[in-house]
Amino acid sequence: MQILIVGCGNVGLTLIDQLSKEGHNITVIEEKSDVIQNVVNNYDVMGIVGNGASYSIMKDAGIESADLMIAVTNSDELNILSCLFAKKAGNCSTIARVRNPIYKKEVDFIRDELGLSLIINPEEAAAMEASRLLKFPSATKIEQFVKGRTELVKITVNEDSRLCNKTLKEIQAEIKSNVLISVVARGEEVFIPDGSFVLRANDEISVIGTSKDTLQFFKKLKMPTARVNSTLIVGGGATAYYLAKSLIEAGIQVKIFEKDNARCKQLTELIPEALIINADGTDKEMLFEEGLTRMESFVSLTNLDEENIMLSMFVKSVAPKAKLITKVHRVNYDEIIGSMGIGSVIYPKYITAERIVSYVRGMSNSRGSNIESLYKMNDDRVEVLEFNVRKDSPVIGIPLQNLDIKKGVIIARINRGFESLAPSGQSMIRGGDTVIVVTTNTGFHDIEDILQK
Repeated sequence: MQILIVGCGNVGLTLIDQLSKEGHNITVIEEKSDVIQNVVNNYDVMGIVGNGASYSIMKDAGIESADLMIAVTNSDELNILSCLFAKKAGNCSTIARVRNPIYKKEVDFIRDELGLSLIINPEEAAAMEASRLLKFPSATKIEQFVKGRTELVKITVNEDSRLCNKTLKEIQAEIKSNVLISVVARGEEVFIPDGSFVLRANDEISVIGTSKDTLQFFKKLKMPTARVNSTLIVGGGATAYYLAKSLIEAGIQVKIFEKDNARCKQLTELIPEALIINADGTDKEMLFEEGLTRMESFVSLTNLDEENIMLSMFVKSVAPKAKLITKVHRVNYDEIIGSMGIGSVIYPKYITAERIVSYVRGMSNSRGSNIESLYKMNDDRVEVLEFNVRKDSPVIGIPLQNLDIKKGVIIARINRGFESLAPSGQSMIRGGDTVIVVTTNTGFHDIEDILQK
């Protein structure tokens, strides 16, 4: 597809990286010439210096023949205006990043009346991810596929777990579960395990199954499956507001630390069910006074990455059983943070980019591609792909054990109608199925790419 991207911040760069790899023709519009130069030097894209809301600039960028325009600058108004101009000038699909909560009530109007295809709010999206994790505290990450009917859940294996020091075959014989352990991360190594693979303490495993099967799996492991009952949030920004609203609706007690007095007054009016504390969240005495060690979860949502990380490390030391969630903006902290053991880390920019890329794949699918969704994990070393299987595919009607599948590939789930099936060696794929594939290989475009040529 021909795609225009307005804005080259972290979200824009993540989109450029992913969408150019997937074979789309990308044109980037950005006001800073040095940023454009850097993008053009590092990616196979065309760059134009200018204002993304300018008709002449858009025309130079090829808006009249574009399939999609994505506006992800730091200005909500500029993003909306860029989409409006693009819609009128090129009649293409448009996506805007809109962050200000004041527009929350007008989202439907903005989308419908101005003709936007998708509006994404990074703070709200991050809050919803945090909310899912607090409602299932054993998980460090939760991703959904097949319109929510299949989940990928990440957990860490503890020394006293029933999984520790056992092969996957032994685990299946003992627990008899319909989930699949599809990826194991051990230190710097990542494995697509087979039945003889032995799990060790501190391994991070990715489990794929329906939410019902996953819940039963964790119950058999005697891991917590109920939501937390209380949470303490430091930082009273937009993400905290959206998160608190979601948690309160689920019956979870919420306390929010916010040092700005005016913002505290706003939050008190917006979410009266939450306890708003006008104090600095880095004040240890205040945290203890407000029952930090009795809270079941802790979420650090300040605007400073370093502060969030340090707060989570501190809470881990004084309340080791609390579920921790840490918000981080700068994506280049990935590798360092992964070794700190501070629970779940959410990256609003990654979440935003993933939502947009998912929409783009949906558009591509309607034009002939059969990748429904693609999720990258473990520092992009593993891909989880959801394929739509065509009726003429070479994988149809053959038992999986007889398919010549490449190494580093596992078929994790076969979805047929409203059924989500855990595959065995005798399972066969049919035309019209959607199939979830987990692989350490990259660049697959079709389900037949899993086969040895």
